[in-house]
Amino acid sequence: MAAKSSLKIAQSQKYDDHDWWSWSVWVDGPEGELDGVDRVEYTLHPTFQRPVRTIATRRNKFKLSTGGWGVFPIYARVFKKDGSSVRLQHQLELRYPDGRPTRFTDAWK
Repeated sequence: MAAKSSLKIAQSQKYDDHDWWSWSVWVDGPEGELDGVDRVEYTLHPTFQRPVRTIATRRNKFKLSTGGWGVFPIYARVFKKDGSSVRLQHQLELRYPDGRPTRFTDAWK
């Protein structure tokens, strides 16, 4: 049975140019709950070099920073210090400077 959690994935994004964005995702939630996290394993689109990445840095909320041109679902498994884990999902959103969403979506389901 999965542990109950109020954790979620948050994101930031910046349009660089030529249909390319720099973006970051991290785990957001109550500070006490974040203190109980050991590490986060993110699963990105399979076209990424190293699509599975583990982040164990609490001070920046287990932030993963990278870049790309398309949107896709990001999956995360949050490993807690008590041995339990929580699975999270987030749909990456990328927008042009004028607010339009990127037209590049993925076919990975």
